[in-house]
Amino acid sequence: MAEDNQIVQLKLNSRNDEEFTAVNPRIPRREKTNKCVVYVLAGTAIFSAIFLAFALVVRPRTPDLELSFVSVKNLVYTNNNVSFSSLNMTLEAELSIRNTNFGSFKFENATASVLYGGQTVGKGIIGEGLLKARDKENIKVKVDVRSYRFSDTEKLSRDIDSGILKLQSLAKFSGKVQWLQIVEKLKTASVSCSMSLNLKSHFQLQDLICS
Repeated sequence: MAEDNQIVQLKLNSRNDEEFTAVNPRIPRREKTNKCVVYVLAGTAIFSAIFLAFALVVRPRTPDLELSFVSVKNLVYTNNNVSFSSLNMTLEAELSIRNTNFGSFKFENATASVLYGGQTVGKGIIGEGLLKARDKENIKVKVDVRSYRFSDTEKLSRDIDSGILKLQSLAKFSGKVQWLQIVEKLKTASVSCSMSLNLKSHFQLQDLICS
């Protein structure tokens, strides 16, 4: 009788084990490995996207430089003959520089020059400065233009007779863009303009084109 009970108990235990195995099947090791690979690839893709977005944000850019306005002061000229032709004046200008970076822009030895016939006839020193992130500054500069710096007196005499002198201006701001002392890049902001000085119309500057 005891042996019969033992046989019944063993059969019941065996059945319970079969049911447990059927309800809780084991996940194959290959499927687990595949899921891990998918998770790693997804994490890598997300990290790469974040890193790319961050790099685009902090990427050093060249600050924007514009010539806001320019005017003529103290203009004096003579044109008795080719040998004694002369023209002297002062150009007063305002430059607008905008730092579009998320880091500061520190510039040194900024200059503004005036050219006539491809030769420099005036130069103004702006010096150094610091623009904070996303900041804008208006800078005034004076350039004394002297015709003795120009060697082609015949051209000067002809242009004075015609009443129109074609000039060029060039401003440069060279410096470093810095972000959290991690990113540092040399950048030069510049603006070049062409203009015409009208001697017959109240010494006005006209046809101002900048690039």
